[in-house]
Amino acid sequence: MPHSRKRILSLTAALAASALAMSACSADGGGSDSAFPEKDIRLIIQANPGGGSDLSSRALATELENTLGVSVIPENMPGAAGAIAMEYVSDSDPDGYTIGFAPVEVAMLNTTQGANVLPENMTLLGQIMLAPGVISVGANSGITTLEDLVAKANAGGVTVSNSGAGSIWEAATIGFADIVGGTFTPVAYDGGATAVSAAASGEVDASVSGLGEALAQGDAVTILAIMHDERHPDAPDVPTVEEAVGSAVVFGGWGGIYGPAGLPDDVKDTLEAAVKTGVESDSYQQFQKDAGNLVVYRDSAEWTEFVNEQFALFKELLG
Repeated sequence: MPHSRKRILSLTAALAASALAMSACSADGGGSDSAFPEKDIRLIIQANPGGGSDLSSRALATELENTLGVSVIPENMPGAAGAIAMEYVSDSDPDGYTIGFAPVEVAMLNTTQGANVLPENMTLLGQIMLAPGVISVGANSGITTLEDLVAKANAGGVTVSNSGAGSIWEAATIGFADIVGGTFTPVAYDGGATAVSAAASGEVDASVSGLGEALAQGDAVTILAIMHDERHPDAPDVPTVEEAVGSAVVFGGWGGIYGPAGLPDDVKDTLEAAVKTGVESDSYQQFQKDAGNLVVYRDSAEWTEFVNEQFALFKELLG
């Protein structure tokens, strides 16, 4: 057989073998199309250990491990009101192995901190919780209703503590004042618990915080109203703001799970489904109930729409 013909036959056989191997890989999911996940996943938390974001993230991480079959390792990365962590996750490889917890501040940081945190730089996988805001006063303040507090704000002004400059509770105070009128001066403290303690002691006139932080003060505070569209099951005697003064005011410390923009569809679908399963688990639901939070789930599409709406809201409110 001529030498050139042998080379052609050899090349043909090699190509056929290569095609067969590629077909086999495709059929059994091997190669670059192997199933996700194959290794541990990092869950970046934008806050210090022990706070609401941290505890919610860790509770969900346990549920994600049960569903995904790999370790989901929480990693705290505080700083710059959450911007450091959220920029880090957004800049990570879009392979699904680095995800994060995004709090409500994701919709606020560009306005309040000048950060490069934008929804379009993220794949928003699902909202997992909501901490409704409440307005509290010291039990010995002489104020017993929200109507009394608003009257005092209109007469001479009141001071209202919150968990920090640029926080959701500072924004909620500003938004509340815009809607009901009167002078409500935000006073920043280092954390929600400290802020509510300031109201309990009479250091400030009132406090805006999460419900769980107010309930933790026990009889030292009176919770005047909840900034939600319905009453909370853990505080059924506390009226909504609309019930108390006739104006609807809804603010809350929501949060959810996200990854970098550009996640492959199969990776996104796997993570989104795992988040949903985790949120729906009995143990996660009980954790949030014990924390005084509401389990509010939105899937990727719903949460993306919601975050974009909140981004526009806070830009108008705080800009």
